[in-house]
Amino acid sequence: MRSAVCWPNSRDTRAPPQRSKPIVLATGASLSEWLAWLETLSPKEIDLGLERVSCVLDRLQLARPENVLLIAGTNGKGSSVAMAEALLLAAGRHVGAYTSPHISRYNERIVVNGVASSDAEIIVAFEKVEAARDGVELTYFEFGTLAATVVFAAAELDVWILEVGLGGRLDATNVFEPTSSLITNVALDHCDWLGHDVETIGAEKAGVMRSGNTTLFGGSPVPESVKRHAREIGATLLTANDDFGVEALGSDSWSWFGQSGKLGPLRAPGLVGDFQVINAAAVLALLDAAGLMDGIDAQCINDVLPKVSLPGRAQRLRAVGRNWLVDVAHNPAAAEELAATLASLASHESLGRTTAIVGLLDDKEVAGVIGPLAAQVDQWIAMPAQSPRALPANELARQISNLSGKACLVVDSARTAIEFARRNTSENDRILVTGSFFTVGPILDHLALVSRPTL
Repeated sequence: MRSAVCWPNSRDTRAPPQRSKPIVLATGASLSEWLAWLETLSPKEIDLGLERVSCVLDRLQLARPENVLLIAGTNGKGSSVAMAEALLLAAGRHVGAYTSPHISRYNERIVVNGVASSDAEIIVAFEKVEAARDGVELTYFEFGTLAATVVFAAAELDVWILEVGLGGRLDATNVFEPTSSLITNVALDHCDWLGHDVETIGAEKAGVMRSGNTTLFGGSPVPESVKRHAREIGATLLTANDDFGVEALGSDSWSWFGQSGKLGPLRAPGLVGDFQVINAAAVLALLDAAGLMDGIDAQCINDVLPKVSLPGRAQRLRAVGRNWLVDVAHNPAAAEELAATLASLASHESLGRTTAIVGLLDDKEVAGVIGPLAAQVDQWIAMPAQSPRALPANELARQISNLSGKACLVVDSARTAIEFARRNTSENDRILVTGSFFTVGPILDHLALVSRPTL
């Protein structure tokens, strides 16, 4: 392969600042060196558009599976991918799942039959994409998306599940023709790229629809822009509560109804939060629409969904003698769901005070994230998210104090945040970590608990 230049890696996907002495990516480079180099390919962190990815994809000439599922939406995409993957694997399918961003290791993004790809597998895929690229400028995400499908094609899988990175219409994953697609919900997030109202954002996410194919919408209400796009292109749009959904049977069980009938009684998903039942219902409707329900009955669902876990999504841990709840909520809608989860847990558990460790990126609405959580938090700690785009901890603390009416400690790292939280809480208290993947990841890395079972 050709030589190229790179700068040291970070969790973030934005192009790094220019430096006077670039590092040369030599043959035999490690995965971390490759990832650092990928950050230099494009001057833009995000460069929405399908032409570049389509060009390189055509050159790769990848074998496609019989089924491709696209999962878009503002929140709940990762949970939906995890549940769909687990159900399909239990039904005997060979499945690839592509998600982003990662919590701790890039390998988490490219999973084949439930196992994260190795460094060697990813490097081989990177080399193939680079050979096919031949000078075409790709962003970090675009290059990684193509590499994931190179890995999947080599594994000869039955189903690819692709999580949309940003929006839908111009996202790199949208170069692949889906069998069916899911839009989990639409709320305000990434407004600088997608628009400043739900209707505009909905129009972008509606881009995953295809004429003659079925798209499921899991949230409520459905934006008019989504309905209009379905009519204009001749796509079938199935919506929650009308075409599929949840019928509650009791405090700890539910039933699902969809185009092919009903299933129940069903146990609640293992992922924490009442909204996960809604996500599960949409996932079942997606598999139903794609013709992938063979082998997935009530018994299968009850065996599988209660065991599904996902790092950083309402993840409950016991570490350093304390109770932790870790969630990547980074927009107002996600914060509202997290607040509801905290309130629900408080009504069922005898826990003491709640201390929140928060770190946000500078494009996030602080009031929209902190406001819903304020009533559930007794003590605040602001830390810098591990990203060049982090909102400075001093500024975050100032806004948290103004919004909550409570003092907010400023710390400089995940290690310091953990130590302060541990020293200033008791064994019966809860420590909440939230605000960003780039906050949750460093905390979980430091606790060394990412791969341990959740409670």
